[in-house]
Formats: sequence, C-alpha cells, structure tokens
Amino acid sequence: MNDWQRKSPLDWETYVNKLVKVVAVEKHEYEGWVLTVDPVSATIVLATFPENEKGSLSFVMGHAVQRVEILREGDSDVEQRLGRILAPRESHAYSLEELEERRKALKAWLEANHIPVGEQGELGRTLSVAGVLTVEPPYGPEQCSSANEIILCRVQGLLQRFL
Repeated sequence: MNDWQRKSPLDWETYVNKLVKVVAVEKHEYEGWVLTVDPVSATIVLATFPENEKGSLSFVMGHAVQRVEILREGDSDVEQRLGRILAPRESHAYSLEELEERRKALKAWLEANHIPVGEQGELGRTLSVAGVLTVEPPYGPEQCSSANEIILCRVQGLLQRFL
C-alpha cells in the first residue's frame, strides 16, 4: 500500500476541484482537474477541458499513484464545469398537448404493427403493451417498465426506432 492509498477521504477531499499533476508508476504523468477520488480504491478521476473540444475523464488507479502535486486552485467557473460533468442532462419539458400527441402517435404506431396496446390509469396516460409492459409519459424507451426483460428489451428497441 502506497502513501496515497493510506490517506483518508478527508485528505483526498482537499484535492477536489484543483488542477493537479499525478506522477504514477513507470514515470507516467497525468494532469487535470480532480473531479473525485474513489474512497475504496483511491483512484483519482481527472477531468480535462482542451480548447474547442469536449472534456474528457482520466482515471489513475490508486495503487499506481506515487505523487500528487497541486498546480492551481479551482475557481467557481471550474467548480461549475466539473459539477456539470456528472449532473443529469436537462430533460425536455413537454406540454400536456405534446404528451397527448406522443401518446396517440405511439399507440397508433403500435396498433398499426399489430402489437396489442391499451390505456390504463385514471386519465389513461399510461400505455399497456400486451398486458405485460407499461409506457409512461413522455413515452420513450426509458419510460418502459416490465418484469419480463426480453419483452422490455424488444419494445425499447422498437420505441428507439419509432422515435
């Protein structure tokens, strides 16, 4: 176990949101902003933001870390950029009319392809496919639910093509 692995999570937390240089085994060097450190494996997650490119993540395994040097403190802009990496993407907010159109279109498409579909729930907003799968608003693959994994996978694939 190396010195880096012996540190506590509170020690590792002091590196978060800072630009660091990590020296690893075989003289490999990595530079980036510390997004987090895994408390079990001591793996460092580094984020880089090259000019005019999407950001990227690098993982330096805890057992390979020999030295970590802080190069620069992060400001609020860096904190926001790092925070957005793991934040869920904003979802599209649909109006009631748009949801109704999506439900009707999906139901008609399923019926046209001879897939038994019905409506359930108080307002009929949930679609029931063959009595073994439900599709909730906004009626995409992620909103499918079924105990039968085979049917779930197939219907999600159909919805992906439909959309």
